Amino acid sequence: MKKYVSESWGKDSLAMLLMMIERGETPDEVVFYDTGVEFKAIYDTRDKVLPILASHGIKYTELQPEQSFIYNMLDRLVNERSGGTHYGYSWCGGVCRWGTSQKIKALKAHTFDGLDYVGIAYDEPHRLTKNYRPNKRFFLYDNEVTEADALQYCYDRGFYWEENGIKLYEILDRVSCWCCGNKNLKELKNIFLYLPEYWERLKALQSRTERPYRRREGITIHQLEKRFINEINKRA
Repeated sequence: MKKYVSESWGKDSLAMLLMMIERGETPDEVVFYDTGVEFKAIYDTRDKVLPILASHGIKYTELQPEQSFIYNMLDRLVNERSGGTHYGYSWCGGVCRWGTSQKIKALKAHTFDGLDYVGIAYDEPHRLTKNYRPNKRFFLYDNEVTEADALQYCYDRGFYWEENGIKLYEILDRVSCWCCGNKNLKELKNIFLYLPEYWERLKALQSRTERPYRRREGITIHQLEKRFINEINKRA
């Protein structure tokens, strides 16, 4: 049966891919769903690995959403249950993970005829049943590879996810989309401090959507910026 690797180019799925190749369990095809809003370090990692795939005769496929992420977030005409309409799904995250739903649907359709290897680490058992399909395989979990193991494995092979001279995994829990609505306060503050270009992009998006970034608390990106500045000034 055909073996697919669903690759995000983050630490877990990359470690899985490299381990499979090194152990002679080479997949037939690597599939990446490009949201269009990944960190540059993700695309740099992809570009570094593509020659490795080619040297092993592994097919590489990229999937994309039918419309751009920004269009879906801000400009798409959305029908409301009440009968009204509004533009854009707004921030993707929490109970409204519309971008994730599109990704899962696309990967499911592409890998239906084979085994789909996904990067879920040994210390993430709660993720095994999420969006479960019988054809999914959990290489890292089955081999008891933790998140820390996966990251170190990648570091040992020269993959660091660096931007502005900073390893993203040292300031972010997950190197997911830079505009992911699930980022915690620590991650957001680190983006503000160390990745100002992405912070400016977040502010630009917030200026175009009424929904606050932190929906439950009703806190916008602009309010978070004021909070972070106040915290910094108090420590000065």
